[in-house]
Amino acid sequence: MIAIQKVWTLQDAKNRFSELARRAASEGPQFVTRHGREAVVVVSAEEYRRLVAPREDLASFLSRSPLAGVELDLERDASPARKLEL
Repeated sequence: MIAIQKVWTLQDAKNRFSELARRAASEGPQFVTRHGREAVVVVSAEEYRRLVAPREDLASFLSRSPLAGVELDLERDASPARKLEL
């Protein structure tokens, strides 16, 4: 059984860039370390586009809600607040 490599040293990433790119496209994000610390992540173009796609704003999201147009009873109780001893 072949282990799927998802962490690469910078030297290995440079020497085997074609394989790194292929695995990023087929197996998901590939981490590259520099001096033993995570430095960069190589992802497929499709994954990158998904990550940077504009997000829908809250108003648009709420307007598509099944509860859009429902009236809420937002009246506040007019009774006086209770007194607290400090």
